[in-house]
Amino acid sequence: MSIRGLVCFDMDRVLIDHLSTWQWVYDKLGISNEEAFNLYNQGLLNEWDWIILDIALIRSAVAGELLDEDLRGWLQDCPRMEGWRESIQSLLDDGHEVAIISGGMQHSARMIAAEFPSSLKWRRRWGGIDRNTAATMGGQDSRLHVFCNGWTSTPEGLIPDTGRYQVQMHAKGAIVKMLQRRLGIDKEQTASVGDSAGDIDMFHESGFSVSFNPWDERPQEHSTITIEEKNLNIVLSEIRRYFRE
Repeated sequence: MSIRGLVCFDMDRVLIDHLSTWQWVYDKLGISNEEAFNLYNQGLLNEWDWIILDIALIRSAVAGELLDEDLRGWLQDCPRMEGWRESIQSLLDDGHEVAIISGGMQHSARMIAAEFPSSLKWRRRWGGIDRNTAATMGGQDSRLHVFCNGWTSTPEGLIPDTGRYQVQMHAKGAIVKMLQRRLGIDKEQTASVGDSAGDIDMFHESGFSVSFNPWDERPQEHSTITIEEKNLNIVLSEIRRYFRE
């Protein structure tokens, strides 16, 4: 089947039904990243340093070493948005490429991606999943493209200080444009779904964009439509309508 289009999803408050995957971990540990959040909003902290501070905050709340298995375990029950599975599967069945582009934690995005295995064996690729996630899929790759932030780990499973910084909050459009070039898809064949000002750049590179469950009014000024009901099946219907027209 030829590629019909590209659909890009933010994750936190879009595919995940929580303030953020980072916040899900903070809530479990009873901690707050308010100090780093305020520094970032004042322009006193860049995004990578913010991730480093957040990893340090999580480390400070555990006894002993912070392990990869700890972070994965805390995210296992992070709730997903109503209609997430049906909407992604339907878009894939329609012939679209689907991407997750988010500043959220990569394990949650990879767990979602693991629900949509491809017929290909896992390999390292740009926007691919990791070997551990592929192992849960019988060694298969995912049909989804995944771009997220979070953490890295050593072969022993220890979490270093540096963090994982793959997605710049206000520059998601750069990833969309690279995907378009690699897939041979243009702007009019691209749809995107997000909830915040961090998704505006992604909206600008899309022919159709949805402010879903919007955080405030800022993304709504740059999107094609707004959907406030927390059900991705409604988003699916609107995306299908766009590609029919």
